[in-house]
Amino acid sequence: MASHRRPKQPSRARMTLLGAAASAAATVGVTATSASADPGQSVDDVREEVDDLHHEAEEITEEFNGAQEREEQLQEEISELQDSTARGQERLNELRNGMGSMATAQYRNGGLDPSMQLFLSSDPDEFLDQASALDQMSAKQAEALRLIQDQQRTLDQQREEAGERLAELEEVRTTLGEKKDSIQGKLSEAQALLNQLTEEERQEIAAAEAAEAEESERASRSESRDFSDGTASGRASAALNAAISKLGSPYVWGATGPSSFDCSGLTGWAYNQAGVSLPRVSQDQANAGTRVSQSELAPGDLVFFYPGLTHVGIYVGNGQMVHAPSTGGVVEYASLSIMPFQFGTRVA
Repeated sequence: MASHRRPKQPSRARMTLLGAAASAAATVGVTATSASADPGQSVDDVREEVDDLHHEAEEITEEFNGAQEREEQLQEEISELQDSTARGQERLNELRNGMGSMATAQYRNGGLDPSMQLFLSSDPDEFLDQASALDQMSAKQAEALRLIQDQQRTLDQQREEAGERLAELEEVRTTLGEKKDSIQGKLSEAQALLNQLTEEERQEIAAAEAAEAEESERASRSESRDFSDGTASGRASAALNAAISKLGSPYVWGATGPSSFDCSGLTGWAYNQAGVSLPRVSQDQANAGTRVSQSELAPGDLVFFYPGLTHVGIYVGNGQMVHAPSTGGVVEYASLSIMPFQFGTRVA
């Protein structure tokens, strides 16, 4: 397998709160006042509550991504139906013109027979229901009328399907707006909590993070084992290297690269660089290959977290992954232990 640079051991699941404060404010674009810390709430309690809010925002982000993917699918389906309907209308016009030519020829040869008069009436379908009139027509005329009727039925069905897709598209767009508002609401709540921190509490957080970083460095230096504990396939290795190349890129909900990502946006982008197309959302990516347990993981496998499979990363080896964490964070290495691991998926 290709070698990967050895990452620092992550100190915890959450992003730094001070970084999150700036990022959340920029993302939401307003100063949130809808939430506040309880009077007796400790800094750790605030950090935990902020983490929970960001996780809730990430769950909604995956729902948003799914709705956005459905919007794109519907737009493609509607376009195809509209193109097909236009071609079908042209064919129907040709058939009708052909029938009109037959009627003109009959008229020139002595007038219209009763069957053609019925066809040219305001309700030609009624004509087809009259067996006695149909018997008077030539086989060619009867076949032409059947083709016209079949084509008309097809057009009616396509127009009905297009109407249904348009109605669904409108619903999906409404859902997208609601999800977007919900995500921004969660981020606003998190920002409001962070705004409650005093300068002293901010210094306390900074000191704690510095101590954790130092401890992480010691753990990393004392680890003698090779970072990779499995063999990746060519495409899995290429995807992993692509993800690693984006270390430090910011997490932005709904983003799919190349400069910013959400969790499934990163995994999808990375595998796309390796020539593998993944579904947009984490729940669908979970079914994109063969499931493996934690003990079976190899570098390049997708790793999924939480019962709802709302977070995904790419396994690197030695119990670690590369992932886009949540708002305020950046693409980083992290331990699988920071979130409730569910299973891995071997894509390639």
